[in-house]
Amino acid sequence: MDFPVELPPDYVRRAEELGIFAEDIEEKFVRGGGKGGQKINKTSSCVMLRHLPTGIEVRCQKHREQSKNRVSAYKLLIRKVEEFVKGEESEKAQKIFKLRKQKKRRSRKAKEKMLEEKRRRAEVKELRRAVD
Repeated sequence: MDFPVELPPDYVRRAEELGIFAEDIEEKFVRGGGKGGQKINKTSSCVMLRHLPTGIEVRCQKHREQSKNRVSAYKLLIRKVEEFVKGEESEKAQKIFKLRKQKKRRSRKAKEKMLEEKRRRAEVKELRRAVD
């Protein structure tokens, strides 16, 4: 399972877990679009990848060089397939869940319980103080 580009070890491991093989990926180099003028219109630095078993398609045009865009596109494809296959268990979904949980306000009961625990802890620490 050698990809045509050098990927970081964690992405290679993820691809192995998800069963993504190099031969299942269709690769095209197309002309980009957007800002950049004549240069962007003449060079095919935009990379388009399609994972044939799932039908997921990815385009990448972040960098000027085609080689960097290839690496970025493979990383993006692996993340997208992981999200598609694992759903809520994917790394991205877990990060989103964690952020939501952190930002969520505590219920009144939970807050009272936390404050009570803090008071108990303060009392224990108070007893440790040196006597004058």
